[in-house]
Amino acid sequence: MQGAGLIVGPLIASILLASGMSGNVTWRILLGLGAIPGLAVFYLRRQIHETPRFAAAGGASDEAQAAIAAATGTGPAPASAGESTARHPQSALEGFAILLRNQRMLLWLIGTASAWALLDLCYYGNTISSAEILALLNPHASELHNVLIQLAIFAVFAVPGYFVAILLLDRTGRRNIQVFGFAAMALMFLLIGLIPRVTVTAAPFILLYGVSYFFTEFGPNTTTFVYPAEIFPVEVRTTGHGISAAAGKLGAFLGAFLFPDFLAASMGIRGAEIIAGVVAAVGVLLTVALLPEPKGKSPEELSAQAHATARVSLEPA
Repeated sequence: MQGAGLIVGPLIASILLASGMSGNVTWRILLGLGAIPGLAVFYLRRQIHETPRFAAAGGASDEAQAAIAAATGTGPAPASAGESTARHPQSALEGFAILLRNQRMLLWLIGTASAWALLDLCYYGNTISSAEILALLNPHASELHNVLIQLAIFAVFAVPGYFVAILLLDRTGRRNIQVFGFAAMALMFLLIGLIPRVTVTAAPFILLYGVSYFFTEFGPNTTTFVYPAEIFPVEVRTTGHGISAAAGKLGAFLGAFLFPDFLAASMGIRGAEIIAGVVAAVGVLLTVALLPEPKGKSPEELSAQAHATARVSLEPA
């Protein structure tokens, strides 16, 4: 659905600008339209069940069975899930304490949160500033022209990346996709920044910029959402995912806030993309160093791995 938003946003902007509406009014309408999916989530989230493991761990076995039936179609399910009766013994602060006391889970949390923050710094910095980037590339182009180029980049490169990620996530593995995605992003950004002619010629810039979007979606912009939902045990899953997502939004804020300053600096597009390339390269290192591969493992296996204490073997290899 994020991929759909990448298409719908510039498409509506193009229609509004083509109608003669000023950019000053267009962005306000686009911002207001963003309330529609937000309100839809607010309603629809209350119509679905808690996950079976969350319900079972909270003593709501009937809810767990209903959730399984609703997800698999193996039995009747109510139209609305209603208020959950699942209650867990630990408080939110105790959930934080579990993450902090367990060295393995703490390292995983640093890995998921840092990777998400680094991704969003690059992603939102480039995406929100893409119109400014394209304007620097072609100062004489109209705002409508640049929005249409942005739309084409998202449609041709970004959206297919999501589908490739869906197809290969369980075959290739989350860790491999995240590492390869970050690495390809870093390479594309550094090529844009280090080869002077790229930023003065439209075709090579759009190609490299577009490829970076493909590997963002077939890469960390898919896996960073999936990782914390899978690797953390049920008693701290929402805590781990919430902290990771919050770190991502901090990275998004920094990217959106700082990229215009990067673009306005002496190196312009090149300097901004070199910074993005270095950030993406750090994402590779953190993923390799801190995150496990959850492919093919059940949540119970990952939970056991999270709670297992490190043991030093005294037997010869």
